[in-house]
Amino acid sequence: MIKVKGGNASQKNRVISMVNFCCNKLMPRIKDLDITVRLKDIKEDAYGYCHADPEGDAERLDRPRVFELEIHKNMPMRKLLETVAHEMVHVKQYARGELYQGSRIAKHRWQGKWVSNNLNYWDQPWEIEAHGREISVMIGVLKKYPFVSENYFLDFDPTDVYND
Repeated sequence: MIKVKGGNASQKNRVISMVNFCCNKLMPRIKDLDITVRLKDIKEDAYGYCHADPEGDAERLDRPRVFELEIHKNMPMRKLLETVAHEMVHVKQYARGELYQGSRIAKHRWQGKWVSNNLNYWDQPWEIEAHGREISVMIGVLKKYPFVSENYFLDFDPTDVYND
């Protein structure tokens, strides 16, 4: 189930399409996800967040099925959709058990190995994958959906990156 809260009608429709596309592309065999996307003003130095098991009631903490994405709504549509794609890669990582955030220790488990939280943002392996996959997802969306045009990529600025 996919829910989008906040934002305007155009943003909601396109975010739903992006989340569906990501689920089909990144997790084609996982059918029991519950994803809520909140389009809101984010004041921090980030465009979005992925919260796995936001209510804290998952049966399996290592493979949650309930997610909440927070996405900054005051961005150009291309950047908004790119951010949704990035956060959906994190959904895939959590749902498939590739990424687990330790609750009692300040570490993440990435593909079976514990990784310190002291790593620079750009050195975190889950972020390396998310930044790479967000581009391939955007290219896939460009090919599939009529609402995305090549104009979405004309304003691409490689220096416009997520801040740590």
